[in-house]
Amino acid sequence: MLNLVLFGPPGAGKGTQSEKLIDKYKLIHLSTGDILRSEISLGTELGLEAKKLMDQGLLVPDEVVIGMISNKLDSNKDANGFIFDGFPRTVAQAEALDSLLVTKSSSISGMIALVVNDEELEKRLLNRGKASGRPDDANPEIIRKRIVEYNSKTAPVANYYKDQNKFTSINGIGTVDEIFSSICTVVDTF
Repeated sequence: MLNLVLFGPPGAGKGTQSEKLIDKYKLIHLSTGDILRSEISLGTELGLEAKKLMDQGLLVPDEVVIGMISNKLDSNKDANGFIFDGFPRTVAQAEALDSLLVTKSSSISGMIALVVNDEELEKRLLNRGKASGRPDDANPEIIRKRIVEYNSKTAPVANYYKDQNKFTSINGIGTVDEIFSSICTVVDTF
């Protein structure tokens, strides 16, 4: 089973590359945000618990998110694999994900990080903000804060996977197809 963590700061191209990876390798997209919304709309026990916390302005605990991921894995037992989007964001989450996958006789195949310099990220996000109307992509100050937040919080997760020899960085600057080709070269070694 192919289980990928696609990593990168806002604007690195994760969404674009995820779509192409899903199509080529027939993977299931596991976005924690999508899973949360789905569990809430379905009224599952975990969804109701998450909604109660979110309504109070609290973060959903890792255990709840891991439970939702477990449900998603169980409901797609015949999948070729999964691409994890937005998770794990912390070492504790990565450890919890690894533990969960062990119980399902699986593991993370690799983490691929799209590396893009801050200036290019800001330019991409401002362009995306103009096209999409997303307010968080229209303000350079907010964009810079998001990039700093990403760099400070997620670097330890990259190191966690480096320690397992499961980390590869890819230059995230170039054409969509050039970047995708570089990613596929790595994925094909898993």
